Amino acid sequence: MLRISRRAGERIMLGDDVVIEVLEVRGQTVRIGIDAPRAVPIYREEIWLDVKRENQAAAEAAATGELPDIP
Repeated sequence: MLRISRRAGERIMLGDDVVIEVLEVRGQTVRIGIDAPRAVPIYREEIWLDVKRENQAAAEAAATGELPDIP
């Protein structure tokens, strides 16, 4: 894992198309802005993990022929 320090207003480049900018640092909270092409999905980690779990459960249910109830 690459670890770098940035201050508010400084940026990180990911390839040619993705820019991450530190917008604000307040105590233990850092606000960031991400500029990326629309084709690049961007999720918070907890949302990404939930989506992966739901997809896995759906794939397992489809394999057994049982689809889960969706509220």
